[in-house]
Amino acid sequence: MKVRQVVVCLAVGLGLTGIINHAYGQAVPNDKSEIVAEVNGEKLTYGDLENQQGGQLLQARYAYYNSQRKAVEQLVDEKLLEIHARSKGLTVDQLLNQEVYDKIKDPTEDQLQVYYEGLETNDPYEAVRDRVLEHIRELRHGKARAAYVAELKKQATVQVMLQAPSAMLNLKDAYVRGPKNAPVTVVEFADYECPYCQRVKPDLQKLQTEYGDKVSVVYKDFPLPMHHRAQKAAEAARCAGEQGKFWEFNDVLFYSKQLDITNLKEHAHVLKLDEARFNQCLDNGTETTAVKKDLEEGKHLGLSGTPSFFINGHFISGAVEYAALKEMVDQQLAVAQNSPAPPQTGSAPQQVSKK
Repeated sequence: MKVRQVVVCLAVGLGLTGIINHAYGQAVPNDKSEIVAEVNGEKLTYGDLENQQGGQLLQARYAYYNSQRKAVEQLVDEKLLEIHARSKGLTVDQLLNQEVYDKIKDPTEDQLQVYYEGLETNDPYEAVRDRVLEHIRELRHGKARAAYVAELKKQATVQVMLQAPSAMLNLKDAYVRGPKNAPVTVVEFADYECPYCQRVKPDLQKLQTEYGDKVSVVYKDFPLPMHHRAQKAAEAARCAGEQGKFWEFNDVLFYSKQLDITNLKEHAHVLKLDEARFNQCLDNGTETTAVKKDLEEGKHLGLSGTPSFFINGHFISGAVEYAALKEMVDQQLAVAQNSPAPPQTGSAPQQVSKK
């Protein structure tokens, strides 16, 4: 299929905050002193709400963002079809009928019979045949349309400006890999025993390889209660960090997946750390408070699982694919290029202190 290259650019000029304001009737006011409740004469402001219930609000905004994102993707698909149909002098329906639907064959009678046998129904085949046929047609049309749009996207330039909700993070004394003044900072809350964190580790390294000094990565500890070895593993990495080898230890933990205490001490030996100093740090729980500080911050943000990411403060949750991380990095690089002025409070993470 030959498709001329087109550019589809959907922007949200006021950002996500502006959209939520509109959708929820000024649910996110700029004035933190705005009163949201009053208890026995004592006023509660929006600032109080953000400070004490910010995590719950962040998760609600993220759910709303995901719904918006799906709607934007559908809008992009429709716009691509509209542009391509217009280039051929057709309506979208005519385009789909000529180039997609007319090429789809109906199922054979035998195939309809097999499908019918899988249904939980007491109705005879003849009574449901037409409905089964129509259902299969709809399924095939939907898959064919999606495949057609996917091909159109390959020939188009699509840029989505809709940004995920953001939060302020405390990155003082955080471990950072990459330049502390990089235009994009990827903060990961992770658990060394989490299989999804282990799976995403190569993607984070790939990001830094691809973008070089444009991207830095910050690690935050969020050991989950069901992972009994994660807490000590997090402490061990920080003990190694006190000797200048946090990231080397971090890499070993994720790639080896060996997290027992004896393993942790063996890793220290392999990395040629001062073993006596490392063992004392680990056995005495010297880094316990630091790990729990990260954990409490994550809880305050409403996090319940790992990995969770904040890319220039913008939240994205779960074991996302590399393409999703790359898209958010590209988006933030574009924002940085178009906004030379420093970001306003609440729109990006605080300055990273490199350890």
